[in-house]
Amino acid sequence: MSEIINVAFIGNPNCGKTTLFNAFTGANLKVANWPGVTVEKKEGRASYEGQEFKLIDLPGIYSLSSYTMEETVSRECIMSDEVDIIVDVIDASCLERNLYLALQLLELGKPVVLALNMMDIIEERGMEIDLHRLPEMLGIPVIPVSARKKTGLSILLHAVAHHRDSQAQSPLIHHHDGRASSHRHNHHEEYAMVYEDYIEDKIDIIIDALTKKYPNIIHKRWHAIKILEKDKSVTESHPLNLEGIVDRSYEKDIINQKYDFIEEIISEVVVGKAKKQASTEKIDRFLTGKWLGLPIFLAIMGLVFFFTFTIGDWLKGYFEIGLELLSGAVSSGLASMHTDAMLSSLVVDGIISGVGGILTFLPNIFILFLALAILEDSGYMSRVAFVMDDIMSRLGLSGRAFLPLLLGFGCTVPAVMASRALEHRKDRFKTILVTPFMSCSARLPIYVLFSSMFFGKYAMLVCYSMYILGIVIAITTAYILSRLDGSKAERSLLIELPEYKSPNAHTIAIYVWQKIKDYLTKAGTVIFIASVIMWGILNFGPHGYVTDISESFGSLIGKTIVPIFTPIGLGYWQIIVALIAGIAAKEVVVSSCSVLFGIQNITTAHGMDAMVTALGAIGFGAANAYALMVFCLLYVPCTATIATMHRELKSWRSTFGIILFQLGVAWITSFLVYHIGTVI
Repeated sequence: MSEIINVAFIGNPNCGKTTLFNAFTGANLKVANWPGVTVEKKEGRASYEGQEFKLIDLPGIYSLSSYTMEETVSRECIMSDEVDIIVDVIDASCLERNLYLALQLLELGKPVVLALNMMDIIEERGMEIDLHRLPEMLGIPVIPVSARKKTGLSILLHAVAHHRDSQAQSPLIHHHDGRASSHRHNHHEEYAMVYEDYIEDKIDIIIDALTKKYPNIIHKRWHAIKILEKDKSVTESHPLNLEGIVDRSYEKDIINQKYDFIEEIISEVVVGKAKKQASTEKIDRFLTGKWLGLPIFLAIMGLVFFFTFTIGDWLKGYFEIGLELLSGAVSSGLASMHTDAMLSSLVVDGIISGVGGILTFLPNIFILFLALAILEDSGYMSRVAFVMDDIMSRLGLSGRAFLPLLLGFGCTVPAVMASRALEHRKDRFKTILVTPFMSCSARLPIYVLFSSMFFGKYAMLVCYSMYILGIVIAITTAYILSRLDGSKAERSLLIELPEYKSPNAHTIAIYVWQKIKDYLTKAGTVIFIASVIMWGILNFGPHGYVTDISESFGSLIGKTIVPIFTPIGLGYWQIIVALIAGIAAKEVVVSSCSVLFGIQNITTAHGMDAMVTALGAIGFGAANAYALMVFCLLYVPCTATIATMHRELKSWRSTFGIILFQLGVAWITSFLVYHIGTVI
């Protein structure tokens, strides 16, 4: 049997690399962390015509600079003996951005094969890519593939197997004759990326110096370029006396000249781009304008919440009818079987009321994620990051920090993990600290329930205000911290703005289904268990099973903490117990209230009326409701987020420090909101 070929899959984030990797490996997947870091390492096996391949899925990166954890890990891996050949997965719809990494990979001197993914999007946009000209200009195989449709896979492995031992690029055919004339080598025949004479002269001198001092060094040209860029890792591992040669960092020169060549490639291989670009620029004059960009974003998000409430609540009504019918049928069935009262209470009041109540919010969640998916797939969300870049920099955060904050509207766990893209530890810490202030989808059921109960026709505005307040608290916190530690954003956001396109129904369906599946999974696991536990602490006390909830363990716990919550309008033991339960998952606050106040089907019109009556009887009004929503917005994140924070920060001290800080912010803000609301 032939020797196993080690293949590294690399590419920009969201280029379809992992989908392609999974298409090859299937169930033969091994997931772990890279030694010493929290970056995920995936390995798998594949075979083609008797040849075995070991595939390594590297983190999504934009370059081989060693600024971020992902970049460092990817760079070390592909330069090691662990990798025989590199598959650079490129998003064909964002060719300009993706080619920058490709040019860096070519300079390593290792065999590279380009996997051109997402060609269907190019066709949808009315453009074409010349698949004959592109390999001529790069000197490497270019294979069109579809990770989603699983087409071109065997051809890609065929190219990998045959290109593995290639020590030189294929003949290069460029149209810029005479650009390199004073060198001892004709660099245009040797390399795809050729720099201006003054850079190439220095590269040649540095390669000679490296060869003399480090005769066994490989990737000489790549090392020489990195020394010109004053790359810290390379200059420390291969120190040279280059006085008068490397008189400054040439990183900007090298980057600019790479993009000049990329523009040349785009102009020759992409057909129909100019027309599409012109229409995109017209739209961007408004959507990314200095004065209109942010107001338009806020207006669009306002429209999203309008549909989330109007259409979502209309659909939610049918779910509520179904829940009432199910609850009544199960209750009658258990009664007819003369089931024990305790078991009947567990099933009806605990499980169905808790889990079922959460499921009725599924239409609202569906509408929200559908709208966000459409905005993302159309190319608009990249514009939002661009618009916010300058604002983030002024607040002392890297422009890149906006991307984790944006993810926070969906789920805080991946948002915290996305902070890895930030190169400085201070930036990562600040981003992790403020990201939980973004309203994740788990908080939406709380907002919908309490705003509907206490604010009537203004419910949508009240709910929207939670999202705005979260953003305001996050950026204010970041600004204050930056002022205190004197830090400034050292690196702004570098992002390509893709052409606008019609959202792809299949892509949107996959995105929304993934979010809905996560929601249903949580309802069937975390929320189910939390509902059962909540039922237990409310139906058992020091003397065993109780019928009076005021004698339960839950009552004893809540009443002990009441004095702390009284100043913020939440001094009710039932509310406190619901908030404690919400640490497991924020949706549990709603199911807990259902159990705590003994109200079945709390999300129905009848259930909400009963809840308002029960809350009114203990003096809980609109000001208390708004304070509760604010506290739920800002207080301790869910247990999954806490675990992720610890994994990213590698410190329980920092993690608990963040939790205490968030509790403090939640208490102070709720105090102000409650007392201002009481006066109003």
